[in-house]
Amino acid sequence: MNMSVGSERVQIRVTVNGQVHQREVEARQLLVDLLRETLGLTGTHIGCDTSYCGACTVLLNGEPVKSCTLFAFQAHEADVKTVEGLSHNGDMHPLQKAFVQCHGLQCGYCTPGFLMSSYALLSKNKRPTDDQIRKALAGNTCRCTGYQNIFKAVRSAADTLAAGTQ
Repeated sequence: MNMSVGSERVQIRVTVNGQVHQREVEARQLLVDLLRETLGLTGTHIGCDTSYCGACTVLLNGEPVKSCTLFAFQAHEADVKTVEGLSHNGDMHPLQKAFVQCHGLQCGYCTPGFLMSSYALLSKNKRPTDDQIRKALAGNTCRCTGYQNIFKAVRSAADTLAAGTQ
């Protein structure tokens, strides 16, 4: 990362959904703004700007983070996965399919954050308990659902992934 003293711009290199991007960004630019405004990945939503809602959740080196609370330069030399990175060759990930089949969304605004937090969980734990699912999703808020269908969707995706049937 090239950042001179007193500089307002920073050179960064970040891999997003498998694609390397080199950009000069303002030192104060948030990661969510880099993703949405600079890279055009608008699936990452801005909900509250306080890190409460989790709509902006992405994976940074495999860990869920709230991109509205990180500067873009903090992702320098990192691997970022957004909701756009879940599908493969136009096919939805089993987790995305489960959210649709189990009615795990209503308005959909919070869904990308829930998907990314759930993906992180299932990447590490193929058979999470209900308590583990609740804990993994505790940083995400939905104002439309009662959460039960979201939990059902994560359990369904876990079953599909564990069985190897996609």
